[in-house]
This record gives sequence, structure tokens and C-alpha cells, in this order.
Amino acid sequence: MSGDGGRRLLDRYPRPGRRAAVHRHEILRIGDRSVAWLPPLILLVAIVAVDYRTPRDFRIISWLVLVPGIAAAICGLWGTVVYAVLAPAVYLLADTALPGEYQAGMADFVLAALGGILAMAACAVRVRGERRMVHMRDIADATRRTVLRPLPPGFGGLDHAVVHLAADTDARVGGDFYDIQPGPHGTRVFLGDVQGKGLAAVDVAAALLGTFREAGYHEADLCTVADRLEIRMIRHRARLAALGDPEGDRFATAVLLGFPDDAPDTVEVIVFGHDPPMIVGPRGVRALPPGDSLPLGLAELGSTAGPPPVNRVPLGAGETLLMTTDGVTEARDRHGVFYPLGEELEGAVAADPRVVEPSRLVALVRDGTLRHCGGRLADDTTVFAVRRLR
Repeated sequence: MSGDGGRRLLDRYPRPGRRAAVHRHEILRIGDRSVAWLPPLILLVAIVAVDYRTPRDFRIISWLVLVPGIAAAICGLWGTVVYAVLAPAVYLLADTALPGEYQAGMADFVLAALGGILAMAACAVRVRGERRMVHMRDIADATRRTVLRPLPPGFGGLDHAVVHLAADTDARVGGDFYDIQPGPHGTRVFLGDVQGKGLAAVDVAAALLGTFREAGYHEADLCTVADRLEIRMIRHRARLAALGDPEGDRFATAVLLGFPDDAPDTVEVIVFGHDPPMIVGPRGVRALPPGDSLPLGLAELGSTAGPPPVNRVPLGAGETLLMTTDGVTEARDRHGVFYPLGEELEGAVAADPRVVEPSRLVALVRDGTLRHCGGRLADDTTVFAVRRLR
């Protein structure tokens, strides 16, 4: 993302390499200090206070066995150890302070001590699982940065902004893909969506992006880049078929853009069965024609042979190209109504022409999509906006 608006937008999502706080004793914080130790302490004091205030034939001091259990659920291992020792100690002090006929006895003390031991074991298992979860999230982040590499501000002479939201929030990576590749023949932009979900979809996305990064740099003709992408998809599917992969029969819808250096007021567009980009400018919104190309991997089903046609579209000053995946266009509200993207954009531009800036535009579409579907994404969602730097 670029510009101050883009940086602010990124701050609302974890940056690559930034660990999410998954440990419970990290979540329960006030400012920079953990307060996970406080609930077990409050429970311990409350049990002793209530036991002291109630009649002597009504004893609840044995409830102290709950204290290390609560600590095991929200504290770290050492915090749990402290309460596993503290609970039996408080039990002894509170119980021996009463006359002998009212004392609960050693049986409940053993229960409190045994509860502390079990709480420490449970906490150790929980902490180990959370560490494993953090490690897996780091692996998912590394995979995401490899497939969806970070794009520097102004990369390829384009002002750009992107938001990618995976429907699988634990994996944080899916079948949507995007990239920008500058080269000696201009800057190329690629966005697409692999059919299906899961790691197999990520594998296809990685293969297509690798080919795009090479062909987008070396090939002078955008049609040749498109042809290379189709060949790569067929080769990838053939390899998966040879491996006997039941999920190998996949395809990908995509949009391929070219910003030629010798035509600064033109953008070249090839649409592979994807929703066509929208051009958003201060004067309004216009959608590009869908094109006649089939999704990548299905070209052999077409009626015509050869590379897909290139649509050359004039692009005015200040106009932004907006591309989305079907996580946006197929987002439904509780009544099953699709998200009215075009209407939202028209109204937003009419209210504030500055919304055409890529960072503002991406934020608008992202917030509108999440609001429309109530935050329940049924598919991976990518919003990508680019425009030439003047």
C-alpha cells in the first residue's frame, strides 16, 4: 500500500512477521501489563471471605481447589505454579484458624493439593499447544509472504493498495492471488482466484504467480504473457494428475493488466472469466467489458484457438482501476442479497471524489463488504486498486 492512508489501513491488520497474541495471559492486559493473575486472586480472596462470613457449619473453603484450575486456563505456567502452592497454603491457614469441631480436615486439603498438581499439568499442555499454534501461524505468514509478496509503495510506477482477507482465518492464506511486475516493456498487474480452497488452491496460485513474475518481466507482448500463464496452468494440472491428486482438476479466473511505457493514457486488459475491473474516477464509475477468454486452464474448451484478445482502454488522469475477487461480488446479507458494489461506488464518488485514491477505495470496498455480510466471509476476499503515478 502506498501513502499515509495506505499505511494507516495496514496498521489495522497484522504486518508480516507480527505475532498475534494467542496466549491467554497475553490477551488479559491493561496497557503493557498482564492482569491474568488477577481473576484467580479475586476468586481466592472471595472464597476465604465468604467462608469467614458464613456460619461455621457452612464451609466452602474446599472451593479453593477451583483457584489453580482458573489460573491454568488464563495464566502462564509459573503463575499457575504460584496458585497451586498458594491455594493449599491458604486452606491450611483458614481451616486451622477455626475450632477443631468446625475444621474441614485433611481430606479437603489433599483435594486442594491434588487440584493444584492437575492444574499445573493442564497448564503445561495448554502452553505447549499455544506455542505450537504460534509456530503454525508463523509458517502460514511465511507462506503468505512467499505467495503474496509485499509490494513497495510506488512499485512499477503505480499507486496501489490491497486488502486480502482469507475465509480461513486460521490459515490466513487461500486461493486468491495478486502481484505487480515492472519490466522493460511496462508494468504488468495480475489478480485472480483459484477454483476451490485449501492448500491445493494455494499451490496453483503459487505456480501462476511464479510464471507471471517471469513472463511479465521478459515478454514484450501481453498476449504472450497470457499464453504462458495458460500453458503453466495446463502443465501444473498434468503434474497433479500424474500424482493421482483428486483435487488436481482446477482452474483459475484472473485479470491481467498491462501499463505500457509508450502509452501513458492506456491500459491493456485481458480478462480470464473473472469479474472485469472497474474504472473509478472523479467523474464516476465505469465497468470494463467482460471479454471472451475462458478461465486459465480451460482454454481448450473455447471455440477459437490462439492467445486471448487484448482490450486497450483509455485511462484518464486520476482514474483508478479496481479489481476484486468473488468474495466481494458474491457477498450476501442475511436476506441473500448480493453486495451492490457498483451502487456503493457511485454513491461514494458522488459524496467525496477523493475516494478514488487507491487506499481510500480499498478501505471503502472492504468495509462495505464486511458490513453487508455481517463479517461472515464465505470465500477468500481480495480488493486491489492501482493507478498510474503522475
